[in-house]
Amino acid sequence: MESASSERLATKPPIVLIHGLWMTPRSWGQWKERYERRGYKVVTPAYPGFEVEVEALREDPSPIANANLPETIDHLESVIREQDQPPFVMGHSFGGLLVQLLLDRGLGAAGVAIDSAPPEGIHKLPPVQLKTLFPAFENPANRHRAVPFTAKQFHHAFTNTLSEEESAEVYERYHVAAPGGWIWDGFLSNVKPGHQDTWVNFKNDARAPLLFIAGGVDHVMPASVNRSNYEHYKSAAHTDYKEFPGRSHFTVGQPGWGEVADYALDWCIQHASLSALSPA
Repeated sequence: MESASSERLATKPPIVLIHGLWMTPRSWGQWKERYERRGYKVVTPAYPGFEVEVEALREDPSPIANANLPETIDHLESVIREQDQPPFVMGHSFGGLLVQLLLDRGLGAAGVAIDSAPPEGIHKLPPVQLKTLFPAFENPANRHRAVPFTAKQFHHAFTNTLSEEESAEVYERYHVAAPGGWIWDGFLSNVKPGHQDTWVNFKNDARAPLLFIAGGVDHVMPASVNRSNYEHYKSAAHTDYKEFPGRSHFTVGQPGWGEVADYALDWCIQHASLSALSPA
């Protein structure tokens, strides 16, 4: 698939990988190396304030508590515009929502939303998702705090397909707290009047092609939430949905992650907007 499509595209676009909540760009390490071996330039931007290492964010989570969503979206837009041509943009979890917002702004040659958080207007809320996110919702004050998972909560949320020992290793290497305000505001967006920061124009005919990838046993963003998100898109712009059975929310690092990474890239190569990729 890649050889024929690459000839049609004439060049290899950059790839921008956007991390999700409770994670940092470190979570993309294996994907970055895999794509670079295929000859792609790969950029893994951090949210503003998240540029330090995982260990530093654990020691001082104030940048997480103070994270600003509009500023984050604007920062990621600037990263995309700095590339020499429109990139493939992939995001995991909340990063998947950011991909949707960025494509809606007319950015990118193709987008992939993996285990994506939903934008405004998606009302699907499975019980397992509510249970998983309860640590953020149990105290209204968490809306103004950085909210971590305990190792046990992380195992249920992210790594439910791994053993406790394997999950503990993932937790130690990757986990940081998440901005409680982003989690609260995501759910409140459906009850507040007017459009919020997470609103997407589902009827935008001009956006780049978009693929949703869901995990069959994801507890944070269950497949039913991703499918509902996908089904809300009603436009001429190409939109696809792919579900991988047996994959958790940690699909970017769970054993077998390479299959997901290859599927995402090959889909982008096949469906990328040729007009976006054409030299100016």
